Amino acid sequence: MGENGWQRRIARAEEMAARHSSAELLRFYAAVARFQSALSAQIQSSEWVRKAASSPNPFALWLEREVAAGFSTLLPVVERAGPPKLQDAARALSARDEPFHLQLLSAFWEDNGNGPFSGTDAFFARAYLQPYAVGIRTRANLRWNGPTAYACPFCKRKPGLGVLRPLGEGSQRFLICSFCLAEWEFRRILCPACGESDPAKLPVFTAEELQHVRVEACDSCRIYIKTVDLTKSGLGEPIVDEMASVALDLWAGEKGYAKLQVNLLQF
Repeated sequence: MGENGWQRRIARAEEMAARHSSAELLRFYAAVARFQSALSAQIQSSEWVRKAASSPNPFALWLEREVAAGFSTLLPVVERAGPPKLQDAARALSARDEPFHLQLLSAFWEDNGNGPFSGTDAFFARAYLQPYAVGIRTRANLRWNGPTAYACPFCKRKPGLGVLRPLGEGSQRFLICSFCLAEWEFRRILCPACGESDPAKLPVFTAEELQHVRVEACDSCRIYIKTVDLTKSGLGEPIVDEMASVALDLWAGEKGYAKLQVNLLQF
């Protein structure tokens, strides 16, 4: 497998795990990302991905049995490397049949991120289906140039994090989809949950350990999103660095803020 997004995230997770307090979590994510990378390579020529990508609404296509057929291959990965709660859930899913797996995956695919789908089921469904979502988006080569979007312009899921990328002498804010990993421009001073634009109501917090990761909160709706500032750390990989900064999530929760969208590992 050549250098790609999955490989960059794996390398960053392994590099950070060697020196960071979230080492166990990062090693687990690296194991999941290796599975996703292999699945992504496997489905490049998938008929289902090709069919979905050519649809007028690529993410509205119902899942088929062929998509669910490989779901069971994720379970041993989690049994070996996951935390106890996910290991137990993987064993329970291993005892269920393929129609049950298809039902689980279809429910997540159709949930669109706005329903009650959460917990261990959400982890397994998102971890397995994410390479399909990324593959569809990439193959469809969809473009977006409309007004500021609060949900992903491609799959309509909520953003999972933000990123500040260098632009001239300053930076440009983008949001990253929690599912298909699409990235789109978003106004710098604007709450992605409620649209609040008063800077006085949009506090920003950072921690000593990862100073390039920040909590961007809103005192109007009490929602927050984490943003990775690549102007402060050019080596950062946003999805990995967001996961590594779990201490910021704990702090934000203690202050009464709720996260706009949990990450792949469900925090």
